Amino acid sequence: MSGVSIDHIVSVIVLLAAVLLFIGLFNQTLSVAVNYQRNTSTAKKCSDLLDAILLTPGVPTNGTPIAFGLQDPTLTQYQLSPFSLMRLNSSLGNSLSYQKTNQTYSTITTSPNNYLLYPYTDTINYSTALALMGINGTYGFQLSLTPTVNISIAETSTSPLSLSLNVTGTGFPLANANVNYLLIPVLLNTTYPSFETIANQMGSTQTNGLGSASITFKNFSLNQNLTYAFVAYAYLDGITGVGYYEHTPVGNQSIVPFLNPLSTLNVTLAHSDDIPSTSTHANTLYYNSTFILESQNYAIEQISLGSSNLFGNVTSGTGNSSTSISMGSYTPGILVMAYNNAGNNGVVMMPWGFGSLGFSLTFGGTPMNQGWVATDLRQVQINGVSYQAKLSLWSTQGYQVVG
Repeated sequence: MSGVSIDHIVSVIVLLAAVLLFIGLFNQTLSVAVNYQRNTSTAKKCSDLLDAILLTPGVPTNGTPIAFGLQDPTLTQYQLSPFSLMRLNSSLGNSLSYQKTNQTYSTITTSPNNYLLYPYTDTINYSTALALMGINGTYGFQLSLTPTVNISIAETSTSPLSLSLNVTGTGFPLANANVNYLLIPVLLNTTYPSFETIANQMGSTQTNGLGSASITFKNFSLNQNLTYAFVAYAYLDGITGVGYYEHTPVGNQSIVPFLNPLSTLNVTLAHSDDIPSTSTHANTLYYNSTFILESQNYAIEQISLGSSNLFGNVTSGTGNSSTSISMGSYTPGILVMAYNNAGNNGVVMMPWGFGSLGFSLTFGGTPMNQGWVATDLRQVQINGVSYQAKLSLWSTQGYQVVG
Protein backbone atom coordinates (compact mmCIF):
# COMPACT_ATOMS: atom_id res chain seq x y z
CA MET A 1 0.00 0.00 0.00
CA SER A 2 1.31 3.39 -0.99
CA GLY A 3 2.12 6.13 1.46
CA VAL A 4 -0.70 8.30 0.05
CA SER A 5 -3.31 5.60 0.75
CA ILE A 6 -2.05 5.17 4.29
CA ASP A 7 -2.27 8.92 4.84
CA HIS A 8 -5.87 8.88 3.57
CA ILE A 9 -6.85 6.02 5.90
CA VAL A 10 -5.25 7.72 8.89
CA SER A 11 -7.00 10.97 8.04
CA VAL A 12 -10.37 9.24 7.79
CA ILE A 13 -9.82 7.48 11.14
CA VAL A 14 -8.84 10.77 12.79
CA LEU A 15 -11.88 12.48 11.26
CA LEU A 16 -14.24 9.73 12.44
CA ALA A 17 -12.72 9.84 15.94
CA ALA A 18 -13.15 13.62 16.04
CA VAL A 19 -16.78 13.31 14.91
CA LEU A 20 -17.53 10.63 17.52
CA LEU A 21 -15.83 12.70 20.24
CA PHE A 22 -17.82 15.76 19.22
CA ILE A 23 -21.07 13.78 19.23
CA GLY A 24 -20.28 12.44 22.71
CA LEU A 25 -19.41 15.88 24.06
CA PHE A 26 -22.49 17.40 22.43
CA ASN A 27 -24.71 14.61 23.82
CA GLN A 28 -23.33 15.15 27.34
CA THR A 29 -23.70 18.92 27.06
CA LEU A 30 -27.24 18.53 25.79
CA SER A 31 -28.07 16.10 28.63
CA VAL A 32 -26.68 18.51 31.21
CA ALA A 33 -28.72 21.33 29.68
CA VAL A 34 -31.90 19.24 29.67
CA ASN A 35 -31.36 18.20 33.28
CA TYR A 36 -30.66 21.80 34.28
CA GLN A 37 -33.92 22.84 32.67
CA ARG A 38 -35.77 20.03 34.45
CA ASN A 39 -34.18 20.92 37.79
CA THR A 40 -35.09 24.58 37.30
CA SER A 41 -38.64 23.52 36.48
CA THR A 42 -38.74 21.33 39.62
CA ALA A 43 -37.53 24.24 41.77
CA LYS A 44 -40.23 26.50 40.32
CA LYS A 45 -42.84 23.76 40.84
CA CYS A 46 -41.66 23.38 44.45
CA SER A 47 -42.24 27.08 45.19
CA ASP A 48 -45.65 27.06 43.49
CA LEU A 49 -46.79 23.90 45.29
CA LEU A 50 -45.67 25.20 48.68
CA ASP A 51 -47.70 28.38 48.20
CA ALA A 52 -50.67 26.35 46.98
CA ILE A 53 -50.53 24.12 50.08
CA LEU A 54 -50.15 27.00 52.54
CA LEU A 55 -52.58 29.43 50.91
CA THR A 56 -55.43 27.03 50.09
CA PRO A 57 -57.98 25.78 52.69
CA GLY A 58 -58.45 22.26 51.39
CA VAL A 59 -58.44 19.73 54.26
CA PRO A 60 -61.68 20.07 56.28
CA THR A 61 -62.15 18.86 59.84
CA ASN A 62 -64.26 15.98 58.54
CA GLY A 63 -65.02 14.26 55.25
CA THR A 64 -62.96 13.79 52.10
CA PRO A 65 -60.91 16.80 50.98
CA ILE A 66 -61.31 18.13 47.46
CA ALA A 67 -57.88 19.82 47.48
CA PHE A 68 -54.68 19.49 49.46
CA GLY A 69 -54.42 22.79 51.32
CA LEU A 70 -53.73 23.68 54.94
CA GLN A 71 -54.66 27.35 55.26
CA ASP A 72 -57.06 28.32 58.03
CA PRO A 73 -60.30 29.18 56.16
CA THR A 74 -61.12 31.93 58.68
CA LEU A 75 -57.76 33.71 58.23
CA THR A 76 -55.51 34.94 55.43
CA GLN A 77 -51.91 34.67 54.26
CA TYR A 78 -49.68 32.02 55.86
CA GLN A 79 -52.02 31.17 58.74
CA LEU A 80 -52.53 27.39 58.88
CA SER A 81 -55.50 25.45 60.22
CA PRO A 82 -54.53 23.66 63.46
CA PHE A 83 -57.18 21.01 62.82
CA SER A 84 -56.39 20.32 59.16
CA LEU A 85 -52.84 19.52 60.25
CA MET A 86 -54.08 17.00 62.83
CA ARG A 87 -55.48 14.87 60.00
CA LEU A 88 -52.13 14.43 58.24
CA ASN A 89 -50.57 10.99 58.62
CA SER A 90 -47.13 11.54 60.15
CA SER A 91 -44.47 9.76 58.10
CA LEU A 92 -41.98 9.58 60.98
CA GLY A 93 -44.21 8.51 63.88
CA ASN A 94 -44.94 4.94 64.87
CA SER A 95 -48.42 3.45 64.72
CA LEU A 96 -50.23 2.53 67.94
CA SER A 97 -53.20 0.18 68.32
CA TYR A 98 -55.94 0.20 70.94
CA GLN A 99 -58.14 -2.88 71.00
CA LYS A 100 -61.05 -1.33 72.88
CA THR A 101 -61.73 1.05 69.98
CA ASN A 102 -60.50 -1.41 67.34
CA GLN A 103 -58.42 1.41 65.85
CA THR A 104 -54.80 2.02 64.87
CA TYR A 105 -53.47 5.53 65.36
CA SER A 106 -50.89 7.79 63.75
CA THR A 107 -48.52 8.80 66.53
CA ILE A 108 -46.70 12.03 67.38
CA THR A 109 -45.15 12.25 70.84
CA THR A 110 -42.56 14.53 72.43
CA SER A 111 -42.20 12.87 75.82
CA PRO A 112 -43.68 9.83 77.59
CA ASN A 113 -46.71 11.87 78.73
CA ASN A 114 -47.53 14.11 75.76
CA TYR A 115 -49.47 12.64 72.85
CA LEU A 116 -51.08 13.37 69.52
CA LEU A 117 -52.76 10.09 68.53
CA TYR A 118 -55.13 10.26 65.54
CA PRO A 119 -57.06 7.33 63.94
CA TYR A 120 -55.72 6.18 60.56
CA THR A 121 -59.27 5.78 59.28
CA ASP A 122 -59.66 9.59 59.25
CA THR A 123 -56.15 10.66 58.25
CA ILE A 124 -55.04 12.07 54.89
CA ASN A 125 -52.22 9.89 53.57
CA TYR A 126 -49.40 10.57 51.12
CA SER A 127 -50.97 8.92 48.07
CA THR A 128 -54.20 10.89 48.56
CA ALA A 129 -52.23 14.13 48.77
CA LEU A 130 -50.32 13.33 45.56
CA ALA A 131 -53.58 12.73 43.73
CA LEU A 132 -55.21 15.90 45.09
CA MET A 133 -52.18 17.95 44.04
CA GLY A 134 -52.16 16.44 40.54
CA ILE A 135 -48.53 15.27 40.72
CA ASN A 136 -49.02 11.52 41.17
CA GLY A 137 -46.46 9.73 38.98
CA THR A 138 -44.61 12.97 38.23
CA TYR A 139 -43.22 14.26 41.52
CA GLY A 140 -42.68 13.13 45.09
CA PHE A 141 -42.65 15.48 48.07
CA GLN A 142 -42.08 15.82 51.79
CA LEU A 143 -43.60 18.59 53.91
CA SER A 144 -42.12 19.35 57.32
CA LEU A 145 -43.34 21.81 59.95
CA THR A 146 -40.90 22.78 62.70
CA PRO A 147 -41.36 25.36 65.48
CA THR A 148 -39.33 28.51 64.87
CA VAL A 149 -38.87 29.10 68.61
CA ASN A 150 -38.02 26.39 71.13
CA ILE A 151 -38.38 26.71 74.91
CA SER A 152 -36.50 24.19 77.01
CA ILE A 153 -37.55 24.03 80.67
CA ALA A 154 -35.80 22.39 83.61
CA GLU A 155 -36.66 22.04 87.29
CA THR A 156 -33.86 23.56 89.38
CA SER A 157 -35.47 23.45 92.84
CA THR A 158 -38.51 21.76 94.42
CA SER A 159 -38.73 23.77 97.66
CA PRO A 160 -39.72 26.33 96.68
CA LEU A 161 -40.36 25.30 93.07
CA SER A 162 -37.97 26.99 90.66
CA LEU A 163 -37.76 26.52 86.89
CA SER A 164 -35.16 27.62 84.36
CA LEU A 165 -36.13 28.51 80.79
CA ASN A 166 -33.93 28.70 77.70
CA VAL A 167 -35.52 30.25 74.61
CA THR A 168 -33.86 29.76 71.22
CA GLY A 169 -34.72 30.67 67.67
CA THR A 170 -33.33 28.97 64.57
CA GLY A 171 -29.83 28.44 65.91
CA PHE A 172 -29.56 31.48 68.16
CA PRO A 173 -30.84 32.52 71.62
CA LEU A 174 -33.95 34.70 71.71
CA ALA A 175 -32.62 37.56 73.82
CA ASN A 176 -34.96 40.00 75.60
CA ALA A 177 -38.06 38.02 74.64
CA ASN A 178 -41.24 38.39 76.67
CA VAL A 179 -42.47 35.20 78.38
CA ASN A 180 -45.97 34.60 79.74
CA TYR A 181 -46.39 31.51 81.89
CA LEU A 182 -48.91 29.46 83.86
CA LEU A 183 -48.26 26.98 86.67
CA ILE A 184 -50.93 24.30 87.15
CA PRO A 185 -50.65 22.86 90.69
CA VAL A 186 -52.31 19.47 91.23
CA LEU A 187 -53.42 18.12 94.63
CA LEU A 188 -53.25 14.30 94.85
CA ASN A 189 -54.44 13.38 98.36
CA THR A 190 -58.11 13.02 97.34
CA THR A 191 -59.82 10.34 95.25
CA TYR A 192 -59.82 12.57 92.19
CA PRO A 193 -56.85 14.88 91.59
CA SER A 194 -57.80 18.55 91.87
CA PHE A 195 -56.35 21.60 90.16
CA GLU A 196 -55.36 24.12 92.80
CA THR A 197 -55.21 27.91 92.70
CA ILE A 198 -52.23 29.63 94.29
CA ALA A 199 -50.94 33.19 94.37
CA ASN A 200 -48.80 34.26 91.41
CA GLN A 201 -49.27 31.00 89.50
CA MET A 202 -49.66 33.13 86.35
CA GLY A 203 -47.18 35.82 85.38
CA SER A 204 -44.63 37.14 82.93
CA THR A 205 -40.88 37.60 82.71
CA GLN A 206 -38.20 38.40 80.15
CA THR A 207 -35.19 36.49 78.87
CA ASN A 208 -31.68 37.88 79.29
CA GLY A 209 -29.08 38.38 76.58
CA LEU A 210 -28.51 34.61 76.40
CA GLY A 211 -32.20 33.80 75.99
CA SER A 212 -32.51 32.49 79.57
CA ALA A 213 -34.91 33.21 82.42
CA SER A 214 -35.64 31.81 85.87
CA ILE A 215 -39.01 31.62 87.65
CA THR A 216 -39.50 30.84 91.34
CA PHE A 217 -42.88 30.11 92.96
CA LYS A 218 -42.17 31.03 96.57
CA ASN A 219 -45.52 29.73 97.86
CA PHE A 220 -45.35 26.32 96.17
CA SER A 221 -43.16 23.40 97.22
CA LEU A 222 -43.43 19.83 96.04
CA ASN A 223 -44.30 16.89 98.28
CA GLN A 224 -45.89 13.44 97.81
CA ASN A 225 -49.36 15.01 97.62
CA LEU A 226 -48.53 17.65 95.01
CA THR A 227 -47.49 17.63 91.37
CA TYR A 228 -47.79 20.19 88.59
CA ALA A 229 -47.66 21.13 84.92
CA PHE A 230 -46.20 24.32 83.48
CA VAL A 231 -46.83 26.13 80.16
CA ALA A 232 -45.01 29.18 78.77
CA TYR A 233 -45.29 31.35 75.64
CA ALA A 234 -42.30 33.40 74.46
CA TYR A 235 -42.68 36.15 71.89
CA LEU A 236 -40.51 38.77 70.22
CA ASP A 237 -41.21 40.91 67.15
CA GLY A 238 -44.08 38.73 65.93
CA ILE A 239 -42.26 35.41 66.48
CA THR A 240 -43.88 33.16 69.09
CA GLY A 241 -43.03 29.80 70.66
CA VAL A 242 -44.58 27.53 73.28
CA GLY A 243 -42.93 25.36 75.91
CA TYR A 244 -44.21 23.03 78.61
CA TYR A 245 -43.04 20.88 81.46
CA GLU A 246 -44.59 18.30 83.78
CA HIS A 247 -43.16 17.03 87.02
CA THR A 248 -41.78 13.50 86.64
CA PRO A 249 -44.66 10.96 86.78
CA VAL A 250 -44.72 8.33 89.51
CA GLY A 251 -45.33 4.63 88.76
CA ASN A 252 -45.75 2.79 85.46
CA GLN A 253 -49.47 3.42 84.86
CA SER A 254 -50.92 6.48 83.16
CA ILE A 255 -53.84 7.91 81.19
CA VAL A 256 -53.44 7.85 77.38
CA PRO A 257 -55.67 10.17 75.30
CA PHE A 258 -56.74 8.98 71.83
CA LEU A 259 -58.34 11.46 69.45
CA ASN A 260 -61.54 10.37 67.77
CA PRO A 261 -62.28 11.74 64.26
CA LEU A 262 -62.39 15.53 64.57
CA SER A 263 -66.04 15.68 63.53
CA THR A 264 -67.00 13.93 66.80
CA LEU A 265 -65.24 16.51 69.04
CA ASN A 266 -64.40 13.62 71.37
CA VAL A 267 -61.25 12.28 73.02
CA THR A 268 -61.05 8.69 74.29
CA LEU A 269 -59.15 8.14 77.55
CA ALA A 270 -57.43 4.78 77.88
CA HIS A 271 -55.52 3.04 80.66
CA SER A 272 -51.88 2.48 79.70
CA ASP A 273 -52.10 -1.18 80.79
CA ASP A 274 -54.47 -1.80 77.85
CA ILE A 275 -51.96 -0.60 75.24
CA PRO A 276 -51.19 -2.19 72.88
CA SER A 277 -53.21 -5.22 74.01
CA THR A 278 -55.99 -5.40 76.60
CA SER A 279 -54.74 -6.30 80.06
CA THR A 280 -56.00 -9.27 82.02
CA HIS A 281 -55.89 -7.22 85.23
CA ALA A 282 -58.32 -4.53 86.39
CA ASN A 283 -56.38 -1.47 87.52
CA THR A 284 -58.10 1.90 88.02
CA LEU A 285 -56.80 5.43 87.61
CA TYR A 286 -58.83 8.45 88.77
CA TYR A 287 -58.45 11.56 86.65
CA ASN A 288 -59.42 15.21 86.44
CA SER A 289 -59.07 17.47 83.41
CA THR A 290 -58.83 21.13 82.51
CA PHE A 291 -58.23 23.16 79.35
CA ILE A 292 -55.60 25.82 78.57
CA LEU A 293 -55.75 28.30 75.72
CA GLU A 294 -53.78 31.29 74.52
CA SER A 295 -55.91 34.42 74.56
CA GLN A 296 -55.18 37.92 73.31
CA ASN A 297 -51.74 39.45 73.88
CA TYR A 298 -50.23 36.00 74.41
CA ALA A 299 -51.92 35.61 77.80
CA ILE A 300 -52.70 32.07 79.01
CA GLU A 301 -56.11 31.11 80.38
CA GLN A 302 -57.17 27.99 82.25
CA ILE A 303 -60.85 27.19 81.72
CA SER A 304 -63.31 24.35 82.20
CA LEU A 305 -64.59 22.58 79.11
CA GLY A 306 -68.07 22.51 80.61
CA SER A 307 -68.77 18.99 79.37
CA SER A 308 -69.42 15.62 80.98
CA ASN A 309 -66.67 13.23 82.13
CA LEU A 310 -64.25 16.01 82.97
CA PHE A 311 -63.32 13.84 85.93
CA GLY A 312 -63.85 10.16 86.52
CA ASN A 313 -61.94 6.90 86.30
CA VAL A 314 -60.48 4.59 83.68
CA THR A 315 -60.07 0.88 84.42
CA SER A 316 -57.94 -1.56 82.48
CA GLY A 317 -58.87 -5.13 81.62
CA THR A 318 -61.44 -7.01 79.58
CA GLY A 319 -65.01 -5.87 80.24
CA ASN A 320 -64.00 -2.40 81.38
CA SER A 321 -64.69 0.23 78.75
CA SER A 322 -62.73 3.39 78.03
CA THR A 323 -64.00 6.90 78.80
CA SER A 324 -64.73 9.77 76.39
CA ILE A 325 -64.43 13.52 76.93
CA SER A 326 -66.26 16.00 74.71
CA MET A 327 -64.12 18.96 73.67
CA GLY A 328 -67.24 21.00 72.92
CA SER A 329 -65.85 23.22 70.12
CA TYR A 330 -63.01 23.78 67.69
CA THR A 331 -61.22 26.20 69.99
CA PRO A 332 -57.50 25.31 69.90
CA GLY A 333 -55.75 24.74 73.19
CA ILE A 334 -54.21 22.12 75.47
CA LEU A 335 -56.13 19.36 77.24
CA VAL A 336 -54.48 18.72 80.63
CA MET A 337 -55.30 15.54 82.56
CA ALA A 338 -54.04 14.72 86.04
CA TYR A 339 -54.33 11.11 87.26
CA ASN A 340 -53.75 9.29 90.54
CA ASN A 341 -54.18 5.92 92.32
CA ALA A 342 -52.18 3.13 93.96
CA GLY A 343 -48.78 4.77 93.76
CA ASN A 344 -49.26 6.07 90.21
CA ASN A 345 -49.71 9.77 89.51
CA GLY A 346 -48.77 12.40 86.98
CA VAL A 347 -50.01 14.84 84.36
CA VAL A 348 -50.72 14.17 80.67
CA MET A 349 -51.11 16.90 78.05
CA MET A 350 -52.61 16.68 74.56
CA PRO A 351 -52.85 19.42 71.91
CA TRP A 352 -56.39 20.18 70.75
CA GLY A 353 -55.37 21.70 67.45
CA PHE A 354 -51.88 21.12 66.05
CA GLY A 355 -49.31 23.61 67.28
CA SER A 356 -50.75 24.11 70.76
CA LEU A 357 -47.83 22.16 72.25
CA GLY A 358 -45.29 23.02 69.56
CA PHE A 359 -45.16 19.52 68.08
CA SER A 360 -43.24 18.96 64.83
CA LEU A 361 -44.70 17.18 61.80
CA THR A 362 -43.24 15.41 58.76
CA PHE A 363 -45.65 14.36 56.02
CA GLY A 364 -45.02 12.65 52.69
CA GLY A 365 -42.29 10.56 51.10
CA THR A 366 -38.55 10.49 51.72
CA PRO A 367 -36.03 12.53 49.71
CA MET A 368 -33.26 10.05 50.53
CA ASN A 369 -31.47 8.56 47.50
CA GLN A 370 -33.13 10.97 45.09
CA GLY A 371 -30.94 12.33 42.29
CA TRP A 372 -31.91 15.98 42.80
CA VAL A 373 -34.24 17.57 45.37
CA ALA A 374 -35.61 21.10 45.33
CA THR A 375 -36.50 22.75 48.65
CA ASP A 376 -38.32 25.91 49.64
CA LEU A 377 -39.23 27.52 52.98
CA ARG A 378 -41.99 29.73 54.36
CA GLN A 379 -42.60 31.25 57.78
CA VAL A 380 -46.14 30.42 58.95
CA GLN A 381 -48.37 30.74 62.01
CA ILE A 382 -50.42 27.94 63.58
CA ASN A 383 -52.83 29.33 66.15
CA GLY A 384 -50.36 32.08 66.99
CA VAL A 385 -47.31 29.79 67.23
CA SER A 386 -44.53 30.41 64.69
CA TYR A 387 -43.46 27.55 62.45
CA GLN A 388 -41.10 27.03 59.54
CA ALA A 389 -42.72 25.14 56.66
CA LYS A 390 -40.29 23.30 54.36
CA LEU A 391 -41.26 21.51 51.15
CA SER A 392 -38.87 19.08 49.45
CA LEU A 393 -39.80 18.11 45.88
CA TRP A 394 -38.22 15.65 43.44
CA SER A 395 -39.02 14.20 40.03
CA THR A 396 -40.09 10.56 39.88
CA GLN A 397 -39.45 10.27 36.12
CA GLY A 398 -35.89 9.02 36.55
CA TYR A 399 -33.77 11.31 34.37
CA GLN A 400 -29.98 11.51 34.71
CA VAL A 401 -26.86 12.81 32.97
CA VAL A 402 -25.68 10.56 30.11
CA GLY A 403 -21.86 10.29 29.71
